[in-house]
Amino acid sequence: MALIILAHPNFDKSLANKAIIEELQNSSLDLEIRNLHRLYPDYKIDVKAEQEALLRHETVVFQCPFYWLNVPALLKLWFDEVFAYQFAYGSQGDKLKGKNFVPSFTVGAGEEQYLITGKHHRRIYEFCKNIEQTAYYAQMNYTDPICLYGSSGGTENEIKSMGREHARKVITCLKALAVA
Repeated sequence: MALIILAHPNFDKSLANKAIIEELQNSSLDLEIRNLHRLYPDYKIDVKAEQEALLRHETVVFQCPFYWLNVPALLKLWFDEVFAYQFAYGSQGDKLKGKNFVPSFTVGAGEEQYLITGKHHRRIYEFCKNIEQTAYYAQMNYTDPICLYGSSGGTENEIKSMGREHARKVITCLKALAVA
């Protein structure tokens, strides 16, 4: 069973993320989905509940939009509070050791904008080094981000189709991690 940490500040209006979550829910996988913005609209995170959710699963997918070259503010706060000393790190902080950490992003811009010659002058992986280091610090197995590029362009049907295809990539990743 995998845990999906959904962190989209405007999920109800997101075509791509809604399509991803719907496809994941319709899969044969046993998933727990925690929508952080619905659970914590006031940004007051129940750390114990979130840590208990993490402990129930071997794989955690962080599903969110990638904008302003980072993760949404609530997800950053979630990491700050939930990946606590003596839980995720410290002399006794090994509770997440060996668990899988899977970033899954919707990216408004096209992939070509995340090249040295593109608008952002770097590949998206370079912007994710802090997230990658968080996983390693917690002794988790980090996977490269699964990215849906160009999620801000196209028709409603095209974006939903892209979201479903992205979800299938996440499902393939989850199945591969389950047998590894």
